[in-house]
Parts: sequence; structure tokens; C-alpha cells
Amino acid sequence: MTEGNEFIPYGSQQIDGEDIEAVCDVLRGPWLTTGPCVEEFERTLADRCGAAEAVAVNSGTAALHAAYYACGVGEGTQVVVPALTFSATANAAVQLGATVRVADVDERTLTMDPESLQQVITDDTAVVAPVDFAGHPADLRAIRAVADGVGAAVVQDAAHSLGAVYRGQPVGSIADVTTFSFHPVKTITTGEGGAAVTDFEAITESMRRFRNHGMQRSVGQLEGSDAGEWLYDIDEIGLNYRITDVQCALGTSQLDKLDRFIHRRRQIAAQYLDLLDDVEGIELPADEPWCEHAWHLFVIRVDQGRRKEVFEALRARNIGVQVHYIPVNMLTAYRRRGHHPEQTPVALRNYRQVISIPCFPKMRDRDVERVAAAVRDVVEEVG
Repeated sequence: MTEGNEFIPYGSQQIDGEDIEAVCDVLRGPWLTTGPCVEEFERTLADRCGAAEAVAVNSGTAALHAAYYACGVGEGTQVVVPALTFSATANAAVQLGATVRVADVDERTLTMDPESLQQVITDDTAVVAPVDFAGHPADLRAIRAVADGVGAAVVQDAAHSLGAVYRGQPVGSIADVTTFSFHPVKTITTGEGGAAVTDFEAITESMRRFRNHGMQRSVGQLEGSDAGEWLYDIDEIGLNYRITDVQCALGTSQLDKLDRFIHRRRQIAAQYLDLLDDVEGIELPADEPWCEHAWHLFVIRVDQGRRKEVFEALRARNIGVQVHYIPVNMLTAYRRRGHHPEQTPVALRNYRQVISIPCFPKMRDRDVERVAAAVRDVVEEVG
């Protein structure tokens, strides 16, 4: 993928001739926006996840928004999110008028800590939204037990973990709703896009209406008017979160290669775990025996106080490192809502240490070796 000292990004899509031809076939045909390719992608994704239904939308954020809405999130309700996540997990709840509560994360996996969840959940909690950080599934069994105690739905933010397995079950088959992102750095891509999968018909239908402005062919109070085939009604307000046939043709083609992509990510992670095992001053990511990690990210933790130096030195060597994530309760919009990073000490401490190093299927063994050697050299230099 790279030669010499060329830039290696932390993540990148992998597009081949089959993907290009699938998109070209749509461009030659009669449908560009929502059509048969959307339905095919939804069926294929649901089957892959072991879910009854999938609803494809135009981003992972839209998938969260639709899923929360379908699970009853709104004014007077609460959504619990982990501190270490991209802001979309929380923002979608705020957009529906809900109050966000923030749980701390597990020290090893950096996913939602069930004990912290127990401390912040209330009878007003409509949804608990665990996030599969870096591709490692959250402990859904323990989280479900806490959520069930107050009757909350579990919406799993699996933007990082398509293809992962939790206690023998594929991610997408466990939570009430599971959402995915298909941004180019994710496991598969539709350019931009997302989806939610579920076994519940009522949730499915609600999400489908929500992605299309709330439109439905059942005309409600318009019944008996000058009705025709054009007639529709809107009983509840939705948004335009539709995805296109162009995107879904690419997505279906990419799903055919999901196993290959995951296999390569796991090979890269195994190389890193071997090459960096003896480097003092860093901690390598956990891979618990009860899951099969998707390795969307490979996140190292640098000893306290040295992260910025290591980050900048790696960038200077054209290694495209990144930080995932600034905790939700550090962000100004959430501080204004009464949140403080000190409320989640594990997330705050780890935020100050984490660096994501390149991990994506197009990397060759020598790219992985170059990154690992750079990490080793830089950590020693700044030590």
C-alpha cells in the first residue's frame, strides 16, 4: 500500500473492480435513489447479522436517531451513553429532546461499564446505548440485566463492530436495535451511510417512516377526501434520512467481502500484538475471550503525560495516528448541560493516553512493520 515514507492513514476503504461495476450497473439503470438495491442491501445485512429486519439510512447518526425515536426517546426521557464515544451517540438523543446521562467505561475494553451504568440509570431511562469501542463488543449480557431493571431498551451502537461476535452470537442479533455506520473508514462502506437492525416489526416500521419524513400511505384523517394514488399522510414528523441505490449497490458488494476484511484486520492486530508486546511505556488493547473482535481500530495507551509527544512524533513520520475519542462529558455542549469529565474517571484517564494507530485491510505486512517500528522508536525516544 505504501512505499518508503508515504503517509499511512489510521483507516481507509478498500474498493475493488466488483464494487465499481456494481455501482456502474445502477448508474446505467432506471433507479438512483431508494429502489431495489436498498431492499437487497437490507435483506443481505439482516441475514448477515442474524436479525429479522434492517433499515438502511444515510449515516450512522441517522440510524441512531431513527432507532432512539422508534424506542420512545423524547421529552422527559433519558438515554445513557458511555463517556468514550463519538458525540453522535449522545447528540441523536438530544435532538429528540431527551436528557443524556453518561456512564463510565470498563478499564480493559473501554466499553460501557455495567456497574457505572447501574449508578446513572433511572426509571426515566428509555434507552441504554452501549458502544462497541474499536470493534470490541460491550458486555451486553450485563448491560441488558441493568436495562431490564427499569424497562429500558438496549440500542447497541455497533458503528465499529460489524462482523464481531459476542458470546457466540453475531453483533446485530442481541440488542433490541443495533446500529451501524458505513463511513469509508468502517469495516464496509457505502460512501456515507448507516443502518439499524432489529427483530421487532413495530420498531422497523417506525424507523422506515422516520427516515422518509414520517410519510405513510394510510391516510388517517384524510380518509374520504379526494383520494387518489398520490395520497399520503404524516401522523408523526420524520426526516429525510433515505439512502440511495447507488450507495446500497456498493454496500451489498462490500458485504460479500466482509469476512475477508475482518480476517485481514485480525491478522494486522495479531501482528501488532506480537511486534509491540515488549515495548515498555505502552499498553496494548484487550481482546476478551468471550468475544471475537472486529478490530476497527487498534488503540494503544501511552503512559500518562506522554501522549501528545508520541502522537506528534508519529505524525512527523507520516503515520496517521488519531485519538478516539474526546469524552462526551468534556465537550462544551454537554458541560453546559451539567456534565463534567471527572464524573467518569476511567474514561478521562484513558482519553489522556489513547492513540489509534493504522489498521485497515489494504495494509501490507511491511506497512504494519513500519508502523510498529515507528511506535517502538518514538516511545523510546520520548521516554
